[in-house]
Amino acid sequence: MAQLQRIAIAPSQLQQNQILLTPQQQHYLGRVLRLCDGDHFIAMDGKGKWWLAQLEGEQAQILEILTVETELSVSITLMVALPKGNGFDEVVRCCTELGVACIAPVTSDRTLLNPSPQKLERWRRIASEAAEQSERSFVPTILEPISFDAALSSFATQQKYICEGRGNYPHLKTCLQQTGQTTIIIATGPEGGWTEKEIDNAIQAGFQPVSLGRRILRAVTAPIVALSLISAACEV
Repeated sequence: MAQLQRIAIAPSQLQQNQILLTPQQQHYLGRVLRLCDGDHFIAMDGKGKWWLAQLEGEQAQILEILTVETELSVSITLMVALPKGNGFDEVVRCCTELGVACIAPVTSDRTLLNPSPQKLERWRRIASEAAEQSERSFVPTILEPISFDAALSSFATQQKYICEGRGNYPHLKTCLQQTGQTTIIIATGPEGGWTEKEIDNAIQAGFQPVSLGRRILRAVTAPIVALSLISAACEV
């Protein structure tokens, strides 16, 4: 089924064995993809369900349920200090492709970006499009931005890491080899890195400081490297 086009749908669009297509989806399928009535495509709800569907005007008929196994064996939450400009767009896109389950944007002491509600909608749209492209079963959850201190106490899992470019900390790859996880939280910092106080607060909240290597990475690069390491270690 990899050759078929994929679109993400909302659960409310399902009516028995039919999919009620939105005007935007009708335009995309008919005008952009040039599909005609009777052509097949894949519909996904972003929550683990895929269907083979047949286009029928403003609707689509569900032909069969598909079984897809593209998700990692571990649930990854990425806590990212928002980078400047539109850098977070690329973080969302790439980390969705790499298998992230949830992205939690945070504002830190050195964060320059103050995102608008329109930004949040844009990020969720990018995540949906990236999930379609990479044949994900799930669309990652993009949370509303909160302060870093508030985020530290928002997640209960024991496997929590904070990436720091300075200091003598173990490499993330080594930590992943030492223990088995079903859920992981990984935090990456802003331009200029975390402050010493932020690192101390994270340690008190149960985070293990880790290194991503000997080089200093950009705020946009670090989360992609972290997700690459975790997905490589946990891929089954």
